[in-house]
Amino acid sequence: MLVRVIKFFLKFFAGCLLCGLVIGIAGYAYYSKDLPDVATLKDVQLQTPLQVLSKDGELIAIFGERRRTPLKYDEIPKTVINAVIATEDSRFYEHFGIDPIGIIRAMYIGLKQKGFSQGGSTITQQVAKNFFLTSEKSISRKVKEMILAIRMEKELSKDEIMALYLNMINFGSRAYGVAAASYTFFGKTPDQLTLDEAALLAGLPNAPSAYNPISHPNKALTRRNWVLGRMLDQSYITQAEYNEAIKKPLNVSYHSPQIAFSAPYIAEMARQFMFEKFGEKAYTDGYKVYTTISKQDQIAATESIQKSIIDYDKRHGYRGANKILWKENETAWDDAKILETLNKYTCYSGICPAVVLKSTDKQASIVLTDNSHVEILFDGMKWARPFINDNKQGAYPHKVSDVLKVGQLIWVRKVNDLWELSQLPTVNAALVSLDSENGAIKAIVGGFDFNLSKFNRATQALRQLGSNIKPFIYTATLEHGLTMATLLNDAPIVRTTGSTTWKPKNSPPQYAGPLRLRIGLGMSKNVMMVRALRAVGIDYAATYLERFGFPKENISHNESLALGSASFTPLQVARAYSVIVNGGYLITPYLIEKIEYTSDKSIIYQHQPVIACHDCQDDLIITDSTPQTNNDVENATNESGSEEPEQANLKADDNIIIPDIEINHENNNKPITPIYAPHTLSSDIAFIMKDGLRSTVFGGSDWQGTAWRVKALGRRDVGGKTGTTNASKDVWFSGFGANIVTTVWMGFDDHRRELGKTFRAEGGANTANPIWVDYMKEALKDVPVVTDVQPENVISVTIDQKTGLLPQSGANTMTEYFIKGTEPTRYATKEVGTETTDSDGNISELF
Repeated sequence: MLVRVIKFFLKFFAGCLLCGLVIGIAGYAYYSKDLPDVATLKDVQLQTPLQVLSKDGELIAIFGERRRTPLKYDEIPKTVINAVIATEDSRFYEHFGIDPIGIIRAMYIGLKQKGFSQGGSTITQQVAKNFFLTSEKSISRKVKEMILAIRMEKELSKDEIMALYLNMINFGSRAYGVAAASYTFFGKTPDQLTLDEAALLAGLPNAPSAYNPISHPNKALTRRNWVLGRMLDQSYITQAEYNEAIKKPLNVSYHSPQIAFSAPYIAEMARQFMFEKFGEKAYTDGYKVYTTISKQDQIAATESIQKSIIDYDKRHGYRGANKILWKENETAWDDAKILETLNKYTCYSGICPAVVLKSTDKQASIVLTDNSHVEILFDGMKWARPFINDNKQGAYPHKVSDVLKVGQLIWVRKVNDLWELSQLPTVNAALVSLDSENGAIKAIVGGFDFNLSKFNRATQALRQLGSNIKPFIYTATLEHGLTMATLLNDAPIVRTTGSTTWKPKNSPPQYAGPLRLRIGLGMSKNVMMVRALRAVGIDYAATYLERFGFPKENISHNESLALGSASFTPLQVARAYSVIVNGGYLITPYLIEKIEYTSDKSIIYQHQPVIACHDCQDDLIITDSTPQTNNDVENATNESGSEEPEQANLKADDNIIIPDIEINHENNNKPITPIYAPHTLSSDIAFIMKDGLRSTVFGGSDWQGTAWRVKALGRRDVGGKTGTTNASKDVWFSGFGANIVTTVWMGFDDHRRELGKTFRAEGGANTANPIWVDYMKEALKDVPVVTDVQPENVISVTIDQKTGLLPQSGANTMTEYFIKGTEPTRYATKEVGTETTDSDGNISELF
């Protein structure tokens, strides 16, 4: 009987075992059929944010929800690995992907006591779930997870699995991976972590939100100590190490990504480019975009723009409180209500909201968004005469209470540890600086504050140039045979067409008769420019502008072109000036130097700039150097024209910085073959015009150039040109120092508004030029002074300063540059006296 029972049970168990085996095989086949290939984990690309950096590797911006810096296994500290194993999977090095013993132990502990449990999933299973599966709680998902874990153990080493886990897992506060978590909570790299800090991080992945040390410090401390206990139990640390570590406080704080400096307009251009190329993967695939800018130049550009905008805004008066929360005869708001209102506002470039709590003759008490109470003295608001309009301001205040009243919501900023009254500017400005030899962008500022306006005026704002266009038209006249010594008549012009009368004027409206072209450029004489345009013809000059990269769609074909009626962006203008500065080569500006993968640092794109090649034997520009005289100019045919470009067709060409490039996903770290820029302008003419632009700075023996402020730089290799449009709606300064070309623009986004005047009219010389000088002081630091090499076809000739002809004597002479064949051959007429004296000493006129 007993034998029968035993046989029955043996058969029963054998049957159950066989059924279980069949079911297991069938289940394995069923759940395995759609599972991914775990071998892909060998080359997996972890979600890593997009980083935008300066040319020297300083972080400008990060784009992407998940902060992650992948590490190789040997870069991860052993302490961190031991802490994770002790916490998550104590038999990690013994099991084959799933741990039956661990599962049984976890179930037993869970039934026996309440508290922290290890859970049943191994580290390998967690990697499988996070990479391939969802987080749903179901038997099928668990089965798939186990199958994938077993396959992973066959395909990958334990070290590879551990590295995947520690680079992939969520530690909370948007930190993914141990490197990101280490910086986020401690501001450290993983190799700098102490034992207690490693234990804290090891305890977070189980429940990142619940154990977050910033929002739940007590829970995080308890969890950390439990991890330390596990490490002690498993002999990863000694009793002494445990005793020391468990006494330490959390000492955590939130560390945002360490941005080296702010360059939001540049970061946004790089982000847009990457998104157009890669879509959403741009934010997850771990790209590093190295731009061409440097920290020093970009900070200098930003500060010079912001300072000048604030100075302009203060000159034109105070526009009043942003809002009145309560009046003096009304009940004051309580602290909570004030702070609730203040928190609806934000700071912009150091200009922050505040509420006036008290105002006396000498000072005002205000509260800021952080609930701190500070004082503003009269010195901090004595500038605040009332704004009436762009051309008129009221009287200066005499005391604080003339300006500020209790209950006002105002704007303030801190200057040298003192608070002063401020306001959000309505005017704007832009700056572009580039290397004239290869087009590398050195700095870009697209406006006062990116968070106020994301419109990038440096690359997108099409504004009239005013006198900033003169060097290009004068260059066309040099091509046509005029010289810097040619006399042009500085006298009023009146042209009547039908019922329309056009009267271009100088600014200021002063006239000196015939002057040399160099003086006309240096003193920015408008009527001389019109005459020069007539001398070569409007269509010729308009077409000639295309040599400088100006889009033909933007160029007007009428005499107003001489006064800068054409509209271009600051970027286009800076590029055009580069042609003059580099000897006649049309370089292409660019912003992105290279793109690399974060994971293996392979370069997938390396920019290949087109460069000015001064030693190349390229095709020379044919120059029509037929000498022109004053008489030729005055009697030139008046090609008035009337063609104006369509506003809808104007081209900003902001994509010139980030052109359509080919991405090479193989390592692209190869030597670059130079590409040479087209030679669009005769080097002879470029040399002469560049020298002419120095005259605007240094003037002559008896006249001062409009850009005299540039002399503050204390170097001779500088030059440039001011520009002011009609009614001062746009002011410009473009110029160079060494091989750095910089263009500055200021104006209102509303084209109808004038920059106006205060004690003087705003203009290119006194409004835009100071911005340029402030920036170039920094940009030219440590840059050697450049001496231009005089081309073989350019000669130096001594001329008479008044007539531009050969001198009769050595008095009132100067040296001028000419292209061979255009130099003067006639001598200046020697003036004779018109008075006579008789024998008695009486003086009389001969005529």
